[in-house]
Amino acid sequence: MKKSLLTIILCSLSISVLASPKETIRFATEATYAPFESIDANNNIVGFDIDLANTICKKLNANCTFTHQSFDSLIPSLKMRRFDALMAGIDITPERQKQVDFTDSYYNNSATFIAVKNKINKISLLKGKKVGVQNGTTHQKYISQQHKEMQAVPYDNYQTAILDLQNGRIDAVFGDTAVTTEWLKTKGNENLAAVGEKITDANYFGVGLGIAVRKGNKALLDKLNKAIAQLKQDGTYDAIYQKWLQNSRLS
Repeated sequence: MKKSLLTIILCSLSISVLASPKETIRFATEATYAPFESIDANNNIVGFDIDLANTICKKLNANCTFTHQSFDSLIPSLKMRRFDALMAGIDITPERQKQVDFTDSYYNNSATFIAVKNKINKISLLKGKKVGVQNGTTHQKYISQQHKEMQAVPYDNYQTAILDLQNGRIDAVFGDTAVTTEWLKTKGNENLAAVGEKITDANYFGVGLGIAVRKGNKALLDKLNKAIAQLKQDGTYDAIYQKWLQNSRLS
């Protein structure tokens, strides 16, 4: 009887171990930035970043959750441990690296101005003009530091900036090239066009986009980097890129 009871206990412990819950990685994002992340008609967060994060989680046998909040609150929320990682089209910059740790770059980035067609067709014509940027972004920092002759106008999201551009309240909008390309393809924006060349200043955009984790969270950082490398090697990354970004680059 004692042997039988011991066997039952050991079996129960084995089942308990096997049934242990998967790790959950809590991602925060800012879901108004298609094609990287946006909210679809069914109120789901979708996009290149989301597909990539979900595929990374599958590689790690983990669950992913995604929470949408304002861009300028992402890093403070991560530092307060509300989330485990940030994936929101975030440029890897020296300033941000002082606050968080980044994975290896998963996307080579650049930025572009857009304005009303036939109104402003050269960056030099934006001198003294109002340029819409999202608050807390490298785009805001770039205008403030590298183009002091322009007036950076901060917005909580780019949708409002585009509306103000269409209504003549600002003169241009400055954002990531893949995202501005998406705007130009959107119905109702046919009167908008790219201005000047793509900008790839490494101090702001040239290093690329990365997933941010809390400082010192090497265990999660190493897992994410390993998964990203595997997805790039086995072709999965390319398939996700083709789905979301193949046609989202200005020539």
